[in-house]
Amino acid sequence: MKVVYFGTPDIAANVLTFLLQNQVNVVAVVTKPDKPKGRSLTPIPTPVKLSALAHNPSMPIYQPEIVSAKEFAPILEAYQADLFVVVAYGEILKQHLLDMPKLGCINLHASLLPKYRGAAPIQRCIIDGELISGVTIMHMVKKMDAGDVIKMAIVDIGPNMTAGELTDELFKVGSKALLEVIDDFEKGVINRNPQNEELATFAPKIELENCEVHWNNDAQTLHNLIRGSTPHPGSFCYVKLRDEKKRLKIKSSRVETEMSGTPGEILVVNQDGIVVACKTQALRILDLQLEGKKAMPIGEFLRGIAIDQLKFINCGSSM
Repeated sequence: MKVVYFGTPDIAANVLTFLLQNQVNVVAVVTKPDKPKGRSLTPIPTPVKLSALAHNPSMPIYQPEIVSAKEFAPILEAYQADLFVVVAYGEILKQHLLDMPKLGCINLHASLLPKYRGAAPIQRCIIDGELISGVTIMHMVKKMDAGDVIKMAIVDIGPNMTAGELTDELFKVGSKALLEVIDDFEKGVINRNPQNEELATFAPKIELENCEVHWNNDAQTLHNLIRGSTPHPGSFCYVKLRDEKKRLKIKSSRVETEMSGTPGEILVVNQDGIVVACKTQALRILDLQLEGKKAMPIGEFLRGIAIDQLKFINCGSSM
């Protein structure tokens, strides 16, 4: 079974490492081009590239600007791959690539399809207050995340689980499921379960402007927003400190069901957090980052300010 692996970020690198450690015959890796970073603009390899090289320094690695460019097709064809495996590659494969491998192209997607098709399924499901998520391994088709389902695995979402924590859990589970699917392909067992298009929902990319905390929303809604956007792009609100307006990033929070007040009102301040009233109930802020400062736990933050000079600004409208 000859596999060509497509992927780019850390999550895809972790999956690749798992497959290689379990003797999957990855004959080539395709990842996005190195990106310049820092003042020196030194090109930084993608995590998938680093994973491949760490396992096998002679691994063939390709980094086309456009993977579906016609001039790249003969390079892939030469491998006569049985299977293309795609995990968070970062570009849609066109039909001539989907048709190339003998057994097809499969993709690991971080949701229980057909729910949460698109770029941000992990963040969106937490923001929406879902209690379960999971991974879907599917046959790839031209339409985004719409192919027949091969296998699913379910993961529970804890009440305080962040998008980062759910990502780690999903791709641990997903790696094992993907290995089982590759083994099934090798045995000639190929499952196809069509998705119900009527149940499809979509998960567009989360932008920073989507992550502002407005205190005239319910505490649970805001808690979901904060953990769903952690670690990236991160939730924030505005405060006045010594009559100066500043952005405050909220890194973690908890819902206080027995407290209430005027939205934006500070109800409690102690080493366990700052409790701010919401439309219903209240939110305890545990870790934060004031504009121009480093991220810090609440105790450290309180040592550096006079709390009577801090006011939360309840701007904007309900979500």
